[in-house]
Amino acid sequence: MNKRLLGTVIVFISQCFSSSAQLTLDGEIRPRAEYRHGYKSVADSNQASAFSVDQRTRLNAHYIVNDYEFYVSIQDVRTWGANSQLNATDGFLHIHQAWAKVNFNKKAGLKLGRQEISYDDQRMMGAVGWLQQARSHDAAIMQFKGDKTQLDVGIAYNQNGPAMIGNDYNVLNSYRDLHYAWLNRKISDKIQSSLLAMNVGQQVYFTDASGDVSSSMKYILTLGTHTKFNLGRLKLNFNGFYQMGSAFSTPHVGKSAYLIGLDADYTAWKKINFGFGYETQSGTTQTDTTEAYAQTSRVFNPFFGTNHKFNGLMDYFYVGDSHGNVGLQDLYLRMKYKKDKWNVGLDAHIFLTGIGVEVPDGIRYNSALSEATTQAEIDEVKTSQYTDYLLGSVLGTELDFSFTYKLKKSVTLKVGYAQLFASETLASLKGTIYTSGADSGLGRTDQINNWGYIMFVFKPTLFKSKEE
Repeated sequence: MNKRLLGTVIVFISQCFSSSAQLTLDGEIRPRAEYRHGYKSVADSNQASAFSVDQRTRLNAHYIVNDYEFYVSIQDVRTWGANSQLNATDGFLHIHQAWAKVNFNKKAGLKLGRQEISYDDQRMMGAVGWLQQARSHDAAIMQFKGDKTQLDVGIAYNQNGPAMIGNDYNVLNSYRDLHYAWLNRKISDKIQSSLLAMNVGQQVYFTDASGDVSSSMKYILTLGTHTKFNLGRLKLNFNGFYQMGSAFSTPHVGKSAYLIGLDADYTAWKKINFGFGYETQSGTTQTDTTEAYAQTSRVFNPFFGTNHKFNGLMDYFYVGDSHGNVGLQDLYLRMKYKKDKWNVGLDAHIFLTGIGVEVPDGIRYNSALSEATTQAEIDEVKTSQYTDYLLGSVLGTELDFSFTYKLKKSVTLKVGYAQLFASETLASLKGTIYTSGADSGLGRTDQINNWGYIMFVFKPTLFKSKEE
């Protein structure tokens, strides 16, 4: 047995060092300390700040030979101190990626297994690399690549595990079916465009009047484009996506939603860039309660996008809890300064509800409410004014600061700070309330909502066979 094992190892090593094969081993250790107060949701008057350190550790192996590739990424994600020092084992270690690709020729190949799927600016499909755990899919992707054109056609079908009967699927935060096609074309030296068609299916369970539980498949189809324009110092990026099908709810609710965004980046000087942009995502009004309006969901779902990259670093929108499904408008400005091993960035955002969206107030603070002394009087004022007031469309403003410095070849320091100034509308949508007195039930906006982090990224190449 030992001789067989030794022989196998010798053959494998000899292949790795052959002129037609290459083996690369690399790793990553990424500890990140975060301070949070009002991160993702508006802080209330009793909320204490939080501080913690979490870490991602990866070991990656990539083997390439003439007609196939093999890739494995082992990952461990944990918070410092979350486990006893004397633990013999824990459940944090897992496989982040494990895929193989067979190349039929120089232009076509099939990629199978657990893998990250990321395209364009990652608005609709991304690896979500900011999260320590990141995102990966179990999928099969047929890939075609020409001189100016690239086409990927992917499919995924998920199950709880091997089953003898039926195909019920109920894993949280996942989907049952995924089918997509992504086409990228370099139209000219100045224009490059991608088209995406993505169909996501989820099994939805519901209980009927007799108490019986059943399920049905719901599908949402996303169609759209990401197009880049390189106009010298000025670079433009356009996103336009539309969703149709059935919302993931019961009973049947249709889907009609959109995302439109335009981003511009201008190189004013060699080391200074200015950017500006606008993005809008459709949403649902909270004032139209008619049955006809409720038959269609107008809430856009970014699905597998790297949402932390968009709509502010504080992750108030489309990351974690909802903001009332009222859609979003994001108007932003940014500045970046790069020099040698370091760069500094500053972004400013103004957030509003989606176009045409209204949010009912009914509990707006005013003189009548301030004069109420008993709970009965407070309730009477709120009831009488429920239909008389609407909250404004402004959700708030946010400032994001970032700093990156390359300490060594494989070592990078990243620092960031963000502060959000929330409106009464955002506080109400997030469910933040005053806790006592005549103000009970009002959205609270006078707390400091801020967040900061310090992160070291170690990404060494441990071994790389020489190409001959």
